[in-house]
Amino acid sequence: MLLSTQAADAQSAAVFMKRGYAKFNKGDYQGALADFNKAIEINPQDANAYTSRSGTKLNLGDKQGALNDANRSIDINPQNSIAYYNRGSAKGELGDYQGAIADHSKAIEINPQYAFAYVNRGYAKEKLGDYQGAIADYTKAIQIDQQDAFAYFNRGLAKRKSGDTQGAIADYTKAIGINPQYAAAYRNSGIAKELVGDLKGACADWKEASSLGDKDAAGWVRKQCQFPQSAPQRNEPLW
Repeated sequence: MLLSTQAADAQSAAVFMKRGYAKFNKGDYQGALADFNKAIEINPQDANAYTSRSGTKLNLGDKQGALNDANRSIDINPQNSIAYYNRGSAKGELGDYQGAIADHSKAIEINPQYAFAYVNRGYAKEKLGDYQGAIADYTKAIQIDQQDAFAYFNRGLAKRKSGDTQGAIADYTKAIGINPQYAAAYRNSGIAKELVGDLKGACADWKEASSLGDKDAAGWVRKQCQFPQSAPQRNEPLW
């Protein structure tokens, strides 16, 4: 009887996990959270359930809750690369960039092809002013997934901060080629072009960003792109 009860519980937990994944993939994070809660209630030793709930809480903005669930998952399974990734992401959002780097490094140690972990480790390095380290991590992520527009975007940002404005423009252009709806890439490409004196190119990019809903870019178009020859120089934003 005990074995049949345990088997029934395992099957029931698996149903909630499957349903939670489906809701998560549809963007129904509250629904996914409810299902993962139920799966954990049935099987409190399921590391994957804590990992999944951690990722869901990150998407809901519950950074500390995500961190706590990732800790629990790692306690149960210290080789869970996604749990380290989630914990690193939570630490990064909480401002613990050194802790984020350590966790993403552990995720990469377990899974050297973990492109997302390289991207998030790069972001943490960038926040600490290590632009070359960030560029190296973004480059590694791109080598793993050449269609990762976000990695190109982030590398472009790090390149601009390090003084390589032309390299930044090239990366933003690549990001736009992968995702033509990437408003932030158009916006930042315009900023970089303005910095190298190409106001016409900057305005073209800001107009594209504005058409995709970017309000900052729309404001720059109104202020700087109606009469470009006499437009004043806008102070560089801290993006």
